Amino acid sequence: MSNTPAASPYIMYGIKNCDTIKKARRYLEDNGVDYQFHDYRVDGISDALLSTLMDNIDWEILVNKRGTTWRKLTDDEKNAVIDANSAKKVLLAEPAMIKRPVLVSADNRYLVGFNADEYQNFIK
Repeated sequence: MSNTPAASPYIMYGIKNCDTIKKARRYLEDNGVDYQFHDYRVDGISDALLSTLMDNIDWEILVNKRGTTWRKLTDDEKNAVIDANSAKKVLLAEPAMIKRPVLVSADNRYLVGFNADEYQNFIK
């Protein structure tokens, strides 16, 4: 018998102090959903992980253009984000610009953002 714990059915990616992350985590905890949390600031984001996210989620959805990190970019930096490759470079350099939360199920379904109704349908 292995001492390795079973993998959680969900992984949430984000940043711990984000208000939307706090709401999403509270929702999962209040509903008894087992999940792992991956904090970009603590755990980082690898090229491989970002590639997997971008293979499953459109880059234009992943780039959070409403956050403070995006607003701090120069106009030239913002205008340079024109495709998946340029978005990937920016997101690797500034993981806080990845829209959050990203919730991934063990069966490789992906959900971006938090809405209680969408979470309810996603975790069924």
